[in-house]
Amino acid sequence: MNTRLTWFNATSLTLGFLFLYVPILLLVVFSFNESRLVTVWAGFSTKWYVEMWNNQGLMDAAWVTIRIGLMTATIATVLGTLGALALNRFTRFPGRTLFSGMIYAPLVMPDVITGLSLLLLFVAMNFARGFWTVLLAHITFSMCYVAVVVQSRLVTFDRSMEEAAQDLGCPPVRTFFKITLPLILPAVVAGWMLALTLSLDDLVISSFVSGPGATTLPMKIYSQVRLGVTPEINAISTILIGIVTAGVIVASLMTRRAEIERKRAERLAAATP
Repeated sequence: MNTRLTWFNATSLTLGFLFLYVPILLLVVFSFNESRLVTVWAGFSTKWYVEMWNNQGLMDAAWVTIRIGLMTATIATVLGTLGALALNRFTRFPGRTLFSGMIYAPLVMPDVITGLSLLLLFVAMNFARGFWTVLLAHITFSMCYVAVVVQSRLVTFDRSMEEAAQDLGCPPVRTFFKITLPLILPAVVAGWMLALTLSLDDLVISSFVSGPGATTLPMKIYSQVRLGVTPEINAISTILIGIVTAGVIVASLMTRRAEIERKRAERLAAATP
């Protein structure tokens, strides 16, 4: 198979990356602009980060977003890990196909459909929209991504260590916390970071299910951008980009580490007589 990088492939790749990342780079650069005009460079300054910090509306939205993101990532990781274990360990049980479909459906479902469905559910339940409805909505779609990440690790998981521990009298629950969880921990952490990133980024679903006192940072940014982009928006967006980028990098490194550990364990197992 020919894997040589041709001029056409290199040009297409370069143009694609420029189209994706040049606007983001410009946003970051102009967040340090002296001028209030976001498209006219007037010198380097960090005053808009100070203005952003003094903007009570942005800070309130950021605090709501952080609280929802951390709670979503933690709860979604627990539920997603349990779901992945159920799909991996129990290959046959009534409703398994439906259960598997319910886990994977939110991955391909448009955000508008998911948000509208959750809105109708909360209205039918007479559940006042606010902080808790946004939290439940974020958990709903985030746990599916966690389940996929953890299940991909469990597919290649060697259960011989679990069986050895149980043969020595270790109860199943203790075996999970002493043997299974440490081995799949990189995937669990990667799922947690991915859930946190998805929660911080969400706009569409949050717009459907939010209420008074539950305005998230993406919603606040979107509402202000409709009236015109301000330097404070560039500053808070730059910080959000940094957080999301760090989350993606950590999740990728944890997934890669898990793969390296899996291959190392396989080599050790093969070398053991």
